[in-house]
Amino acid sequence: MATLASSSTQNKPSNSAASQESQRDLLKQIRSHEIAIAELNSLPSSRGVYQRNGNILFRTTIQKATASEQKQLDIAKVKLQQLSD
Repeated sequence: MATLASSSTQNKPSNSAASQESQRDLLKQIRSHEIAIAELNSLPSSRGVYQRNGNILFRTTIQKATASEQKQLDIAKVKLQQLSD
């Protein structure tokens, strides 16, 4: 019985550390998406861009790439909010 109590108290700090690491990773993703959106907004509207889908790059418009980045940013923010609660 003592080992069960001991192992359960050891899991709490590791879960907290994993949660903090997940939050850090999400914050990095959020910053990355925000930077990508800012860079896309600085390009002339007539310019074509490439967007990664898996391991393949596809040519697309700035508007579609921005919308995709914004969607991914929103998803990352929701995940971060869920971790914070």
